[in-house]
Amino acid sequence: MNTYLAIDIGASSGRHIAARLSGGKMQIKEVYRFANGMKNVNGRLVWDVERLFEEILTGIKIASETGYTPDCIGIDTWAVDYVLLDKDDRIIPPVYAYRDGRGAAAAEKFHKEVMPFEQIYSRTGIQYQPFNTLYGLYDDILSGRATNAKTMLMLPDYFGYLLTGVKKQEYTNATSTAMVNASTHLWDAEILRCAGIDESLLVGTLSLPGETCGRLLPSIAEKVGCSAVVMHVASHDTASAVIGAPLDRGQCYISSGTWSLLGVPCENAHTDAESMKCNYSNEGGLNFGFRFQKNIMGLWMIQRVREELGYIHSFAFLADEAEKNPTPLRVDVNDSRFLAPKSMIGEIEAAVGKKLSVGEIAYVIFASLAQSYKEAVGQLEELTGSRFEAVNVIGGGCNNKLLNRLTARFCGKKVIAGPSEATAVGNIIMQAVGTGELKDAAKSAAIIKKSFDITEVTV
Repeated sequence: MNTYLAIDIGASSGRHIAARLSGGKMQIKEVYRFANGMKNVNGRLVWDVERLFEEILTGIKIASETGYTPDCIGIDTWAVDYVLLDKDDRIIPPVYAYRDGRGAAAAEKFHKEVMPFEQIYSRTGIQYQPFNTLYGLYDDILSGRATNAKTMLMLPDYFGYLLTGVKKQEYTNATSTAMVNASTHLWDAEILRCAGIDESLLVGTLSLPGETCGRLLPSIAEKVGCSAVVMHVASHDTASAVIGAPLDRGQCYISSGTWSLLGVPCENAHTDAESMKCNYSNEGGLNFGFRFQKNIMGLWMIQRVREELGYIHSFAFLADEAEKNPTPLRVDVNDSRFLAPKSMIGEIEAAVGKKLSVGEIAYVIFASLAQSYKEAVGQLEELTGSRFEAVNVIGGGCNNKLLNRLTARFCGKKVIAGPSEATAVGNIIMQAVGTGELKDAAKSAAIIKKSFDITEVTV
């Protein structure tokens, strides 16, 4: 029996989840958790990747010391962000965070002077976001920051490199860059040429989830007390979450966390004009498939509110207060004003035009999210020609019972809530496929349903 270790790093926290498979069930155990967040350095939002890597090592060591010595390790993070390395494999600082805002001007210049967005979308199927990797790299070229760069690695691939010494890029996260062709599943040479990006910077052929990255370097193995294999999982956390969702026919998903990602798995990309108009994205999934989905602002808004209040209230308390203080007021959660405001509370109150209690602010956020889900599900049904009977809410947000009820009410759909640890579960499933313990990730729904609490919410 193999012991697997899923290292799941989100924008606000990271955790190490150990797992074993037995009797058609998955048993998981959180062995380590740590805080994460963007740092403001001289007015720029950046990631402290050195600290994140130390946290990765600490968690592996703790797993080894507490009876969960891993045979296999998989790492997933959020998408888009990357590191640039020089000829000596040293980071060219800083490692920008996607909320920094530097991509907007680069994106405007790129589409005006280099390639229109319509052409980018027809080639990649990736929705417009000003923080897409393509625009960050283009900004690096314009600023001269990329002049001495020899390698670009997405964050989970960079951590995999530090662990193993092997440089590989994984498919699901690579697609989020808006530089992977949706038909060939390769880096799009025409986009790279137009942007002035040398293809050698991107480390060649893309690796699929379930392929081996490498074994821990001897120096790393000595530090952490094991010599595990590092496996490429679906390293975009949403891709792992969808693998960890017990989706049945007639269901779409909402991966609910800092972001809400609403969509459905598809074999082929939708790169038509209407999908582009609705700002739907085609991000990588299993076996060169796609997740046809839409990015919605998500629980970032309530996370920021909780932070501004000094972390004196739990998320459960805020949900309870919201339920006691319903209001008809709504905001457009996808408005860029909520991406990285100085004050989320102030921005929400400015948007609705009045002062609000804490409970009212929370209700506005949850109800506005549910409203956006309704609109996105309607678009998804039109674009795919399918009718969805239920929405499977996965990730940490599935524990928010009020939001689940609002989603069911607004969408007029049954809501299936769970598993909350879908990302780690999907990460572990692909490790097990890589080792041969599981034959087919697409048939893992039975294991998930048997292993985790999954509830139904009706209107």
